[in-house]
Amino acid sequence: MCIYDAWLSISALDKKSSLPVVHKHGPCSQLHQDKANIPTHADILLRDEARVKSIHSKLAKNLGSSIVDETDAAVIPAKDGSVVGSGNYIVTVGLGTPKKDLSLIFDTGSDITWTQCQPCARSCYKQQDPIFAPSLSSTYSNISCASTVCNSLTSATGNSPGCSSSACVYGIQYGDSSFSVGFFAKETLTLTKTDVFGNFLFGCGQNNQGLFGGAAGLLGLGRDKLSLPSQTALKYKKFFSYCLPSSASSTGFLSFGYGGISKSVKFTTLSTISQGSSFYGIDITGISVGGKKLSISASVFTAGGGIIDSGTVITRLPPTAYAALRSAFRQAMSQYPMAKALSILDTCYDFSKYSSVTVPKISFFFSGSVEAPISPRGILYVNDVSQVCLAFAGNSDDTDVAIFGNTQQKTLQVVYDGAGGRIGFGTGGCA
Repeated sequence: MCIYDAWLSISALDKKSSLPVVHKHGPCSQLHQDKANIPTHADILLRDEARVKSIHSKLAKNLGSSIVDETDAAVIPAKDGSVVGSGNYIVTVGLGTPKKDLSLIFDTGSDITWTQCQPCARSCYKQQDPIFAPSLSSTYSNISCASTVCNSLTSATGNSPGCSSSACVYGIQYGDSSFSVGFFAKETLTLTKTDVFGNFLFGCGQNNQGLFGGAAGLLGLGRDKLSLPSQTALKYKKFFSYCLPSSASSTGFLSFGYGGISKSVKFTTLSTISQGSSFYGIDITGISVGGKKLSISASVFTAGGGIIDSGTVITRLPPTAYAALRSAFRQAMSQYPMAKALSILDTCYDFSKYSSVTVPKISFFFSGSVEAPISPRGILYVNDVSQVCLAFAGNSDDTDVAIFGNTQQKTLQVVYDGAGGRIGFGTGGCA
């Protein structure tokens, strides 16, 4: 069953543009029809680990850019240019004139927006929507290699642009070896009936491979100047918010612009991670379990810093902080039988003999004493009733960046105020 009313509960929808958000593999998703290709939980966690490794290596060293060569485009330079894993949440936007609806994975850890395009000169993976045909749109045009905007691809993708008969060529590779290469172009983007943007810069992919789960491409919500929030900044002032639904059968929202922000939202300052200026940096200051703050030294969280990322599934913590969280959680759950680990999740339980289970509340604290209570659905990751796991993992080192992932963001209204340099959290954003 698919519940479509969750995103309508936000007041003042008319003051901003709001799009329904569904889980990529849930019944509300148009992509759900191809059941054979739904990944297992172990697959999802494996891809998540690939994404996290690629974020860490990107932040550990400021990678030099590589050249995208159109003649050899299938072999994209294996740089950790960008990151997408199981990319979990999708929205539908319109592209072209007349507009064609496309389901795109939205990702705060990526900048460039791209979709697969006809004629798929090299390769297109299977997607649910018809593949976008630039030749049928009256507003499509390629960007020239000579234009300055072509060079802006380097910071957005981690790769220097290529050139194919004077047309600018982009290339982006993600942490799990998925990639997209094609023409950098401009086109009309339709978010809602009234919010239409001409000359939106995007990638028209001619060679695309990877684990995009039937989505037509990716919507980049990062901080680079080519991201959607930056390109629509005149109207929305880099202000957007979303709520990720708690289960695959509910719907959340992705909204652009002010309005509809719940009174419960509390803001923390946005920080910038060195080497990772397109990521949304966030300062974690503490964690509580069952209402009791864990004794973790502040320096544990500052050693590597932190980011919030809509595309990482499981929150990654400094190992010292994770050990404290795991220990307190196991203590509170000692009456339940443990089960074997699930991939990166090492604290799992067998609830098959229980009709109800009591789980301690967990809250995250961010700078400015902002508390984000984690939804019960964000505390546990369910493989099946006999293997239900604590949905957090430790990084390999305290100096690796911590990542506040999408499982822990479920049902929270998460507000990004790019111009104001802050991020807000409010409870009860959606079901």
